[in-house]
Amino acid sequence: MNSYTLIKRDGRARRGRLNTVHGTVETPVFMNVGTVGAIKGAVSALDLKEIGCQIELSNTYHLHVRTGDEVIKRLGGLHEFMVWDRPILTDSGGFQVFSLAGLRKIKEEGVTFASHIDGHRIFMGPEESMRIQSNLGSTIAMAFDECPDARSERSYVEESVHRTERWLERCKRELDRLNTLPDTINKNQMLFGINQGAVFEDIRTDNADLISEMDLDGYAIGGLAVGETHEEMYHILDVTVPHLPQDKPVYLMGVGTPVNIVEAVYRGVDFFDCVYPSRNARHGQLYTHHGKFNIKNAVYAEDMRPIEEGCDCPACRTYSRAYIRHLIKAGEMLGLRLCVLHNLYFYNRLMKEIRDAIDAGIFTSFHDKFISDYESGL
Repeated sequence: MNSYTLIKRDGRARRGRLNTVHGTVETPVFMNVGTVGAIKGAVSALDLKEIGCQIELSNTYHLHVRTGDEVIKRLGGLHEFMVWDRPILTDSGGFQVFSLAGLRKIKEEGVTFASHIDGHRIFMGPEESMRIQSNLGSTIAMAFDECPDARSERSYVEESVHRTERWLERCKRELDRLNTLPDTINKNQMLFGINQGAVFEDIRTDNADLISEMDLDGYAIGGLAVGETHEEMYHILDVTVPHLPQDKPVYLMGVGTPVNIVEAVYRGVDFFDCVYPSRNARHGQLYTHHGKFNIKNAVYAEDMRPIEEGCDCPACRTYSRAYIRHLIKAGEMLGLRLCVLHNLYFYNRLMKEIRDAIDAGIFTSFHDKFISDYESGL
């Protein structure tokens, strides 16, 4: 079943709509990252609706090790658990295989690695990842993959990508099986495959051609923003995206800055996620249409303006830069919360501005103006 509708093209930029069992996602879209079922910074599911979040992303590995996917299944699944009735995408745990490089052992069956919490040994392969994600009941499950470092040797990347291709076939078989079981929470769970290949054009395009034949619900491009330059990332998108199905959503994993997102939409990408807006907010880094700034700087101590003029987020509607800076400097949690709410609102609003520009057929001029304004600085 193809639940993605391509509404309009503007150059290579795509305006689409993904219909899911948990509601409709208008694309291009930014997924707000709630790794363990919540956005860091005391942001609730109700807050997410207020700031325009369409789809939330949680992590398979983290929920597996704490509190446990089987517990969450018994409690009704992740939607019920976190009181969120819109779509959720769960990352497969594959990126943790990459990030826990010193603690892992990769075999054809899967990966054995040490828990970052207590060091106990965990085995995860394609079937285990699908079972955990099925227990969580997410809207979209990501295939289990290995994310090779962007600077890995060609021979290693080839071996890794071929193994990830075999894992994808196993993921598809297992999720198809799980979706037929009577006690499965979400029998309409979708599966997105992941394109890998580091910065090798031919490996990327060959892999994209192969996985496109599998008729999945969507396709992600992984293994970028992990060590390569922005120019290399854009080049890989230029050569890879045309090899993925044009009637399915394309998801660029773990990207990125506002400029990265606008550039990737320009190249045909539909879905994004990144911890930047929430993580940077917790360190006082705030995003505006004229770049980002650090609210902790002394220059804002008596600045009674909102974080960004014209912003309708909960922070900007009510509070001044001076007060938010005071909260941050005083170690008050409200300061972090307001910063996170602003940054996520900024990202969600940016995606709406992108969708509106594509709808109006003016995305190229929007792209040029946004990058010029953003890079001009405050």
